[in-house]
Amino acid sequence: MLLRRSFLAASSAWALALPLAAFAASRPAASSAVYGFALAVYAVGRVVCHQLPARSFHLWNASMPVCARCTGIYAAAAVTAVLLRASPVAERVKRFGGRFEPRWILVAALAPTGATLIFEWTTGVTPANWIRALAGAPLGAAVAWAIGMVN
Repeated sequence: MLLRRSFLAASSAWALALPLAAFAASRPAASSAVYGFALAVYAVGRVVCHQLPARSFHLWNASMPVCARCTGIYAAAAVTAVLLRASPVAERVKRFGGRFEPRWILVAALAPTGATLIFEWTTGVTPANWIRALAGAPLGAAVAWAIGMVN
């Protein structure tokens, strides 16, 4: 139960921090605390993502702290965690989901991301950011679902 609540809080906070950091970074006369917040989020983003501007969404003329694929992963994880926690059908989803082995759900959720990566590596063409974000979303949702399945 503590793991689920912690994940809900952390995934929601991180998903919210991403656009807020882009907003903070775009302000020309923001306070040092605002810039400090943006710097911290971008620094964490640098640890988990390549942060290539061409592969990232831009908000307020600032590149997001993570690429489009990571944005899709984190947004889907946060939305799924909230829905599993707050939804009246969450128990039915958990019972239904209990019929499946979580590791196979996670492997299946990797397929869209894997497909876009293979496409990029074999053709040299980078799909649009919205495609990369949508490809990452199943992975984020599956991770949130797997954590939500923990008793």
